[in-house]
Amino acid sequence: MLTNVLTQIRQCHLCEPELPFGANPVIQAHQDARILIIGQAPGLRVHETTVPWNDPSGERLRSWLQIDNEVFYDATKIAIMPMGLCYPGKASSGDLPPRKECAPQWHQKVIDLLPRIELTLLIGQYAQNYYLPNKPKNLTDTVKAWQQWAPQYIPLPHPSPRNTLWLKRNPWFEENVVPYIRQHVHSYLME
Repeated sequence: MLTNVLTQIRQCHLCEPELPFGANPVIQAHQDARILIIGQAPGLRVHETTVPWNDPSGERLRSWLQIDNEVFYDATKIAIMPMGLCYPGKASSGDLPPRKECAPQWHQKVIDLLPRIELTLLIGQYAQNYYLPNKPKNLTDTVKAWQQWAPQYIPLPHPSPRNTLWLKRNPWFEENVVPYIRQHVHSYLME
């Protein structure tokens, strides 16, 4: 039962000794969700609030999807499960990579209990490396090849403000990929 798995996840302390601020797993899921968002790991603000994508990256992501907070945080519509469920800490540039223990420990258990998922957004290379077999080596080429996996999976760059330069250099993403995502997200949310 999904509620039991979510309770287990929220009580998980598997890698707590490696986490600078302790374990605080962040996940949103409901058996009726039609869309799954798999990102990297919570940032510090998300760790502190336990609200996924509660930061400028989340604002950009919701803008790409053209949905408001009410829809985004409705677990019956959108499930959110990062590769690493806890804030991994700060690196010299940005945050550390997601902890490697989380996805093998929890992802399949959750996905098996989300029978209505029709679209999974894979945000950033950690999610793409884990879920996309035979993908190109770099993020740009992977995102360019998005149609190869659509509509089940769609690889996206991370919506972080740190990626603003990437978005400027790759206008095709917001011109071609974002409209496709919006169309499918809205069609699944309306059914």
